[in-house]
Amino acid sequence: MIERMKKFTFLVTDREYDTFIQGLRQLGVVHIQQLQQGASSPELQEGTALEARYRQALQVLSIYEKTYLELSAAEMVCEKDPLALLGKVEELQAQENRLLHDMDAIRKNVDALEPWGDFDPQKLAHLQKESGMEIHFFRCSSKFFSQEWTEKYFAIPINDWQKSVYFVTFSETQPDIQAEHILLPEGTLSGYRSKLQEASKKVEEIRGQLLAIQQRGRAILEKGLTKVQNDISLSRVHLSDERVAGNVLHLILGWVRADKTNPLIAWLEDNHIFYEMEDPAYEDDVPIEITNNSYSRLFEPILKMYSLPSYSDIDPTVFFAPFFMLFFGLCLGDGGYGLLVLIGGLILAMKGSAENKAYGRLGAWLGLMTLICGLATGTVFGIDLSQQDWAFLAPVKPYFLSDNGVGPIFGYSPMMVLSVLIGLVQVLLGMVLKACKAWKNYGFGYAIGTLSWVVALLSAIALYGLPFCGIALPTALSMVLLIIIAISTLGIFLYNNPSAYKNPITGPLLNIGGGLWATYGMATGLLGDLLSYIRLFALGLTGGVLGGVFNSLALQMTDGMAWWYRWAPMVLILLAGHGITFALSMISAFVHPMRLTFVEFFKNADFSGGGKAYSPFRWINK
Repeated sequence: MIERMKKFTFLVTDREYDTFIQGLRQLGVVHIQQLQQGASSPELQEGTALEARYRQALQVLSIYEKTYLELSAAEMVCEKDPLALLGKVEELQAQENRLLHDMDAIRKNVDALEPWGDFDPQKLAHLQKESGMEIHFFRCSSKFFSQEWTEKYFAIPINDWQKSVYFVTFSETQPDIQAEHILLPEGTLSGYRSKLQEASKKVEEIRGQLLAIQQRGRAILEKGLTKVQNDISLSRVHLSDERVAGNVLHLILGWVRADKTNPLIAWLEDNHIFYEMEDPAYEDDVPIEITNNSYSRLFEPILKMYSLPSYSDIDPTVFFAPFFMLFFGLCLGDGGYGLLVLIGGLILAMKGSAENKAYGRLGAWLGLMTLICGLATGTVFGIDLSQQDWAFLAPVKPYFLSDNGVGPIFGYSPMMVLSVLIGLVQVLLGMVLKACKAWKNYGFGYAIGTLSWVVALLSAIALYGLPFCGIALPTALSMVLLIIIAISTLGIFLYNNPSAYKNPITGPLLNIGGGLWATYGMATGLLGDLLSYIRLFALGLTGGVLGGVFNSLALQMTDGMAWWYRWAPMVLILLAGHGITFALSMISAFVHPMRLTFVEFFKNADFSGGGKAYSPFRWINK
């Protein structure tokens, strides 16, 4: 449900301004509308940059606490000043990054010298000077090393490393050898190893200090972040007014939930501040706050992935939530997989963090629906229950929604027919919501055209669909349905655009033209929308078939093995196969229900979206 809002206009003098702003912040119910669009200030820019630094530092500390569990926190006294502590975190992180970069370079030197062993380059240089010979280092594949190089250039193999020969040559000129010429670092292997160990020790010390800050200084950083966020919100409020009456007065617009206006009005009256309260106009950019019950609230993150509703919309969450849950269950389509999702969701809901418990409850609902859908279609971990000769299944096998259970309906799979029927129900519900939205924003007359389509379609389905299913209708009822269709047709063609009747001559023509266009759109769009729902049947069928294929592979590929070791490869095949199937099916079970919701349902419900969240100006406390 979208909460009702009230629009407030405030006029404040310079003398009252600071007191007024502080009062609004204390009340914490007014969403200030930014009048100076795109405006900024040095304070706001500086605060935004500082907020990003605090968030980055806190995120880094959280990662360190989870990653380096084996390290112990250093004994250190944390800075009490948040900004100084922030600088310390950034300095330590910069030092760690420099050391890690140096360690990468040192490791490359160690890797380069390791095949040659630990030798002193200075002694080698002295040898070159005394002998007048040049010493060169080469590497080649073991099978390509030639004894001719030994005779001609005094090639001496030093090491046989990873199927390569590392050798040195002594000659007065550059040897003509088909091998990789290697240039070695100037230091010694032991020296680089010592440097690597020293750098690694320093990195551990830095990480210990960061862990200490995480354990003993995080609250200080969070306090600093809160202060910056409060400063940012105040800066934005200062940019959210206009000067009027010759720059004497501040004009400020705000939005307040209708059920929270009384404390604000009382405070304004007590402080003798001029205000005007009114209902939002259709063209106003009204902030949105939606309130739903504990079940529908679980699906709000899915709605926000698309957009918050606009103030002129009807909150669709409560209407698409049961459909989304059903679509997920049909797409995943396997009772065994549903049981896994249900168990995982319950564990997360009970053991997870506060922010993840809601996702756990959502997962439990989705898993429960998948379990129900899987049992209804007779599929559990890829096993087709309708094909099994298990005695306890005999009473329920005829009721499985499959070709081997209920059997084909009108020559089609029962799940395909069910998918289309579910789609029809959701599309018609969307059209009803579209009519309700028009009624809410413009008046009942603007809902007549859409409601006429809903009534006409339902009446036509009853008039022609029920006899097709073998249900005979009384003649009187058939006549009533025909009359309803005729009246609905009048609404479709003569009252789909009431505003056109402002001109009594062109009004009927425009409505008839609009009705013809709507008929064309309905004839081409409705069928396409309904066919989109067949994907529910196709995806559910695909997951079950893939699971059954891996079950067959596990049995066939281990056929003939002794029972006492057959189970191991069978379990591996089943785990790998069902793991792949489960992962692919989970992706489909999220993506395609969202597509059906965001495209088919939202289109037919005339969902506009584009709303911005209601964010009252208040003190941020953590």
